[in-house]
Amino acid sequence: MSVVSRLRSFAIATLLGLSVASCGYNTIPTLEENAKAKWAEVQAQYQRRADLIPNLVATVQGYAKQEKDVLTQVTEARAKATQIKVDAFSLTDPDKIKQFQDAQAQLSGALGRLLAVSEAYPDLKSNANFLALQSQLEGTENRINVARRDYIEAARDFNLALRTFPTLLWAKTFFSSEKPLAEFTASDAAQGAPQVKF
Repeated sequence: MSVVSRLRSFAIATLLGLSVASCGYNTIPTLEENAKAKWAEVQAQYQRRADLIPNLVATVQGYAKQEKDVLTQVTEARAKATQIKVDAFSLTDPDKIKQFQDAQAQLSGALGRLLAVSEAYPDLKSNANFLALQSQLEGTENRINVARRDYIEAARDFNLALRTFPTLLWAKTFFSSEKPLAEFTASDAAQGAPQVKF
């Protein structure tokens, strides 16, 4: 084999490697893994909330006896929310995502009622433990919202890659088994303004 033919073979191999590297083949798996990681962060934040609430509620219960029912609702909603699990393989099942969202919405509603208690009873607001609970709940809900937003963006990017050129070519050939990821949507109850009743 002459030097010219070796150089030609090397040049062809290099061009072929560069064209495959820049063709978008890795885009679909990369976006899917990114979306799964974002979903894992949503679950981590929900788990953080589930772990944090019982400890904080136990501390506050001694100071909020007149609203024991609200604290019980929070505990029951938390238990229900932790029973429904959605893993990365269930992200294409809109019904499973809806069940998960509904349970989390019930917990959010119970937490909202708990925060309303602080407005109704000024003596609770003066308690340092209740203020810590309120601060932690607000921070936790903010973390969950950020994690949800990040998942929504990652799922949108993945779903878009399955339907747009040039990644559409890869989606129809090598990744034909890939389904769009379920979108995270607000529950029907979240569409209206919350009612605060004392």
